[in-house]
Amino acid sequence: MQYRTGVAMVLTAGVLWSFQALIIRQIDEAGAWTVLFWRSLAMFPVLMLFMAWRSGWAPLQAMRKAGVAGVLGGLGLVVAMSGAIIAFKTTSVANAAFLFAASPFLAAILGRAILGEAVASRTWIAIAIAMVGIFIMVREGLDAGAWIGNLAALSSAIGFAAFSVALRWRRIDDSLPTSVLGGMMAVVVAGLVAVQTGQPLVVATSDILWCLLMGLFTMSGGMILYTLGSKVVPSAELTLLSNTEVMLAPFWVWLIIGETASAGTFVGGAILMVAILFNAWTGARRTVAA
Repeated sequence: MQYRTGVAMVLTAGVLWSFQALIIRQIDEAGAWTVLFWRSLAMFPVLMLFMAWRSGWAPLQAMRKAGVAGVLGGLGLVVAMSGAIIAFKTTSVANAAFLFAASPFLAAILGRAILGEAVASRTWIAIAIAMVGIFIMVREGLDAGAWIGNLAALSSAIGFAAFSVALRWRRIDDSLPTSVLGGMMAVVVAGLVAVQTGQPLVVATSDILWCLLMGLFTMSGGMILYTLGSKVVPSAELTLLSNTEVMLAPFWVWLIIGETASAGTFVGGAILMVAILFNAWTGARRTVAA
């Protein structure tokens, strides 16, 4: 796979994930953990089937090959998804989004420490530009917030960074088992927490269908593309490029259901797009030159 192809896959993954905010707006009764349960329950078999096909219908062998990296990456994905839910429930959306944006920095640090991946200067520049754009997008809603929610958002960023680094650990032939393990763990964790917190798993049929839609298409498609792209895209760039989700999510809810979006959202989103495209374009040029 060429670098350009990997970048296109990761960008597309972010686009698919960006529709989740729009879909969640259609859910009336289901609590956050119930949503995660049904979404993960739909995502898991799709990822498992795709992994089985790629592995020559030997999924268990592929999962064994993932080893420790697969387990740790799966745990990172669970922390990322769970932390995001807690953050959105206990702190402002702006706080959560801004702390999620720390993921590229964290991935760069973990990638350097664990994988020995050097972070190109163009990527550091792009990350800095992206942080400015995200700050402009959310600055009107930034406040002190609840420290538990802020800590959860930071934990989510760490989890996603760990998941991204695990995908590239030891350059295993197929890193998709990491995503499969993450989906399986998310079903168990979400189900247990939903029961413990009194959130019913059996809710309105329409809510379940929306959750299944996310799991079958937006989450599964995004995870497959993100995982495949990770074979040629460094960890720090993975998390940076996937910020298309942050950029497009408010745009879709404004365009389709008319939810108010401030001028800062569009200005910040444009700056974020410049950062993402700058990194992708300069990276592709360096690859071609090499």
